[in-house]
Amino acid sequence: MERSDPEKLILVNREPDGIAFVTINRPKALNSLTRAMMRDLAQAFKALDREDSVRVIVLSGSGRAFCSGVDLTAAEDVFKGDVKDPEGDPVAQMELVRKPIIAAVGGFAVTAGFEIALACDIVVAAKRTKFIDTHARFGIFPSWGLSQKLSRIIGPHKAREVSLAATPLTAEVAERLGFVNHVVEEGELLKKAREIAEAIVRNNQDMVMRYKSVINDGLKLDLGHALELEKERAHDYYNGMTKEQFKKMQEFIAGRSSKKPSSKL
Repeated sequence: MERSDPEKLILVNREPDGIAFVTINRPKALNSLTRAMMRDLAQAFKALDREDSVRVIVLSGSGRAFCSGVDLTAAEDVFKGDVKDPEGDPVAQMELVRKPIIAAVGGFAVTAGFEIALACDIVVAAKRTKFIDTHARFGIFPSWGLSQKLSRIIGPHKAREVSLAATPLTAEVAERLGFVNHVVEEGELLKKAREIAEAIVRNNQDMVMRYKSVINDGLKLDLGHALELEKERAHDYYNGMTKEQFKKMQEFIAGRSSKKPSSKL
């Protein structure tokens, strides 16, 4: 594994199996984000997306929190100016990443931290984890997607309660509502994230990225247009395949079908 400097506030570790781990590393401040940390986090995702050897990214926080939001000392610069700069916006860069991003969330994910978790494709949370939206409490206007994404995932009524009343959303409730994929013991958090990442790595890399793209792009459309999008991309994909590629696909499927099915996640 390639190790990052532990003194850095955003750590990036690349493993030879295709999994990269990004860690927000400011535990004494509950991983609150400074302006520099936001830019480093954004650029880390941008760089990992360009690296062919990286197939899945796992995002976590060190210590007692996933991310407690934006450091208030950076608030004015961030909200007045940087919010429009995609190069320094971690959520904007995460949404451009073609590879799956798995959030391993422990402790608290507050406001901006909540939004960063929402920008991930799969969310694993430790027991007793809480997702908290304090925008309304502190007079901060959301700009990383919380006002739009949460209602589409857990439903508008529950999302209004979470955001307008600043009511914590527990990991267990979030799992029931379809936001969190798995709730695990604290010590099992990265193990479960790795397990999912390894399952993804075993699959066809090109198709994983295409599949993520069609799911995410389709979510922005109504069902009818989303189905048209899927059909259009399927036709483009198959029309680009040669006879040799079809033959290899058939042989691969036949070989896999003869083996015992793998255990479920």
